[in-house]
Amino acid sequence: MMDMSRDKELYERARQEMRLSEKILAEIPGFRGYKEKELRRESDRLIRDHTYKRLLGARDDLKEIFQRLSDHRLHEALTEMDRLVMSLDRVTEKINHASYGYTGFFNVLKVKEEKLDKMISFDAGLIDHAERICQEVNIFKDEIGKASFDKTLDHIKNIRVSLDALEDLFDSRREIILEG
Repeated sequence: MMDMSRDKELYERARQEMRLSEKILAEIPGFRGYKEKELRRESDRLIRDHTYKRLLGARDDLKEIFQRLSDHRLHEALTEMDRLVMSLDRVTEKINHASYGYTGFFNVLKVKEEKLDKMISFDAGLIDHAERICQEVNIFKDEIGKASFDKTLDHIKNIRVSLDALEDLFDSRREIILEG
């Protein structure tokens, strides 16, 4: 997971970007807490949008790799590559279509600021996992670009493991919301 200083940095960046009128209103009793929660929800949205876009790039790269493997008639890897691309697409869309700021849960639960911070920290961990996947895909793409196919099945396996870890992390987010 990401370190707390990076989480605070994201939150502070969103907070600093408030318009002057919002800063004044943030000082009105009662309004400040509301605005703080909105900033945290916006941070959550930004984190998951970033993760989604990074994973889309990785998916496009995997499709390009798939085509190169097909062109070189590496049939033994194509089935696994196809499954990997489909899995990445599914996980990417799961992240994309998740409720921003956990709005569905805000209707049912009173969520305290500490829990909002914890959710942002959790979602920030998604960035770390997505970056790991992107790095692995880039290494794989570079090797395929050099017509080096020796480690193809290893790369597919490693990316699959990282993708499964990302999906497990993402699926566990509901527990953070519901924990007492």
